[in-house]
Amino acid sequence: MADKTSPASGWPLIKGDFHSGDANSCVAVVTMGSHLDEQGICDAGAALCGSCKTENLGLEKVIANVIANPNIRFVLLCGTEVKGHLSGQTLSALHEGGVEGGKVVGSKGAIPFIENLDDAAIKRFQEQVEIVNIMESEDFGEIKAKISELAGKDPGAFGEAPIVVEVKEEEGGGGEEVGEAVELNGDLALIHARFKTIEKMVTDIGYRDRFAAGVYSGKIEGLMIGLIVSFTILGFLLLG
Repeated sequence: MADKTSPASGWPLIKGDFHSGDANSCVAVVTMGSHLDEQGICDAGAALCGSCKTENLGLEKVIANVIANPNIRFVLLCGTEVKGHLSGQTLSALHEGGVEGGKVVGSKGAIPFIENLDDAAIKRFQEQVEIVNIMESEDFGEIKAKISELAGKDPGAFGEAPIVVEVKEEEGGGGEEVGEAVELNGDLALIHARFKTIEKMVTDIGYRDRFAAGVYSGKIEGLMIGLIVSFTILGFLLLG
């Protein structure tokens, strides 16, 4: 049997949508926009199973649970893609290209901004697991067969301790299951993304304005000091 280790205390850290099975299993299953028999999938051999409807907070929850259990070495994507959010494509893109400037590289989702995961957590996810994609399949038999196949390839626990990440819910405690995060259609999600981009641009402009103001103030201060020194020297010469 492959070497196993203990997950973080209280694993799975993010509960709610996630059902847990054998913590020693090497497979976590993400059903994306579908609600399947998650507990049945866990009983079929998965360590963890749950949906992922958003390309930001939803992804963060999946990754937080995975890196808190080094025994998980495969993340199996199944179920239907979420229109507008494209959480499945974004999760694959994050695994492949990481995050730059808070945005998932290569994501086609509307709002692929990561706020609760640092570079170490993302790198750990990339190194610990392999993404296996059978998305658009909701067939329990196919999912169960793939879990068995991956279990046969179990390389053993990842050789580092669990990483614990706190994923902060948005105000109101809604998470990704309530409010506009789930109800956004593609057009509204795109508008949301544009507002997010504009917000970032405004913040950047503010930083540039403050920098420019500092430079300008420095120039004025230098000019005044130069004039004072010049007048002082001129006064000494006239007195002499």
